[in-house]
Amino acid sequence: MPLYEHVFLARQDASTQQVEELTAQMTGIVEQGGGKVTKTENWGVRSLTYRMNKNRKAHFVLMNIDAPSAIVSEIERQERINEDVIRYLTVRVEEHEEGPSAMMRKADRDRERDDRGGGFRGDRDGGFRGDRDRDGGGFRGDRGPRRPRDEDAATEE
Repeated sequence: MPLYEHVFLARQDASTQQVEELTAQMTGIVEQGGGKVTKTENWGVRSLTYRMNKNRKAHFVLMNIDAPSAIVSEIERQERINEDVIRYLTVRVEEHEEGPSAMMRKADRDRERDDRGGGFRGDRDGGFRGDRDRDGGGFRGDRGPRRPRDEDAATEE
């Protein structure tokens, strides 16, 4: 049987439970037609590049499907009818990707980066410029404190 990757976007105001029920409904359609869903990934609520049907965010779900093309057509027909589905895309592939998808690997990398704490800018000592005195005081490292302005004028003459 042909292999497909199917991604659909559900409205942002749909609850996680509603999205899971929608995924289960699509899985049921595949299994009734003699196919099988080999992997399902819920990518969570993500921002959209542009507004779609007045939505700025959407629930993203990936399904790897091993089924005849008639079943995929039926899934797409059901998603056109359903008001919770904003967009869908089905792509025929030669083989399914093993392990987590690229989106899930990216989410894991982001989580690791957050767990380490800090990051590029978090390692700095000082803070923002607003916490220093107006005359430029504050931490100057090994340069020491500034001389008063009166001495500056006297040394130049």
